[in-house]
Amino acid sequence: MTIDRADVIVTSPDRNFVTLKITTADGVTGLGDATLNGRELAVVAYLTEHVVPLLIGADESRIEDTWQFLYRSAYWRRGPVTMAAIAAVDMALWDIKGKVAGLPVYQLLGGASRKGLMAYGHASGKELPELFDSIRAHQEQGYKAIRVQTGVPTLKAIYGIASQSADTGGGEARYDHEPARRGARPVEEDWDTRAYLNHLPGVFEAVRNEFGPDIPLLHDGHHRMTPIQAARLGQDLGP
Repeated sequence: MTIDRADVIVTSPDRNFVTLKITTADGVTGLGDATLNGRELAVVAYLTEHVVPLLIGADESRIEDTWQFLYRSAYWRRGPVTMAAIAAVDMALWDIKGKVAGLPVYQLLGGASRKGLMAYGHASGKELPELFDSIRAHQEQGYKAIRVQTGVPTLKAIYGIASQSADTGGGEARYDHEPARRGARPVEEDWDTRAYLNHLPGVFEAVRNEFGPDIPLLHDGHHRMTPIQAARLGQDLGP
């Protein structure tokens, strides 16, 4: 078979999800995700203008060859836009491969190796009592590991803290600072790395004192530290 068409679909909600749909000459379809939240239209253009024309007429069964071609044929490699686009092609072709074989893709890749995976709950609070309540609520839902995000004194808004969405009348909790239903400009954070690094170790110490040493804890700094600053945080969180 060969690839007959490839459609780039932008949808739900408000230009947030990007899906690549590849259709073979025999009518078999495969779906791949190319979402890059906040910059999704850059991936749409990359797929539409640079990738899709290269796919038409290609052998859909040569997945690795297609990946290498799309990656190496571009003068500029890597980057989130390029890799999100190539990943969508890879997923869609594997989807087709599984349908043709009549098997779920995980069987083609060696079969199952686990019966389950640990999941973490995203607990947050502007202050410690609110954070503790959020942790307990996630534990009650059965989460064994907890991601801890907290407010920092003197900072008005910080990544990872649940806030009420204005476009839903305050009824929907959001964690991202650049949602699909954003305004004319992205939200600008009031950021202070020194205040953050000084505050966070005390938060983790308080959580340990409240919930004990056994619960696995996670935290997301999300690109806001230099490597040296991240190393300092790791050392400070060691105890």
